[in-house]
Amino acid sequence: MYKKPIIVFEGIEGSGKTTHIKNVLNYLKKKKIKFINLREPGGNKNSELIRKFILNKKSDLHIVSDLLLYLAARNENINKIIKKNYKKKVIIIDRFVDSTIAYQHYGMNISLKFINLINDFLTKDLNIDYTFLNTVSINNLKIRLKKRRNLNKYDTFNSYFYTKVQKGYLKLAKNKKNYLIVNSDKDISLNKKIIINKIEKLIFN
Repeated sequence: MYKKPIIVFEGIEGSGKTTHIKNVLNYLKKKKIKFINLREPGGNKNSELIRKFILNKKSDLHIVSDLLLYLAARNENINKIIKKNYKKKVIIIDRFVDSTIAYQHYGMNISLKFINLINDFLTKDLNIDYTFLNTVSINNLKIRLKKRRNLNKYDTFNSYFYTKVQKGYLKLAKNKKNYLIVNSDKDISLNKKIIINKIEKLIFN
């Protein structure tokens, strides 16, 4: 038997989340461990439709409308996927509650009290077991974004915005035992080993 935690990967654009999640999913497949993999926004049919709307580069939504759509997509995932698989399968999520606080509060200055009120309502029966926070220097962020063929709305903010968001993430991670900060400026293979070792402990210890 093994444990079935909820594991979240957080971080700004270009911080290596996608690569590390792929490595974790390959590990779980090799170990024949049942899992669910979700991304935010997105994850199910309705949430993916919301994702297309939010991330469209031509989107001119007010920041609060943007926030509410993110939360609507999260609600769809929670009620249609996460709750059904909670404690039954390992759940891997590409961004979750903390991303909303980092981007919409620290990045866009929307009321933290308002964000927490809705997030707490949506996630009241769920516990996040562990979070990997991927950090990246602004210089490497720029280099990595330039290599992307298709940029969405959140790939086109200025450096100051990303700096605010990453500092917000680091505040959320401070002094928390269930957080691991992964410096994505370091060697990918080294970070892969660190993450997989932690995943093993989360699932088998």
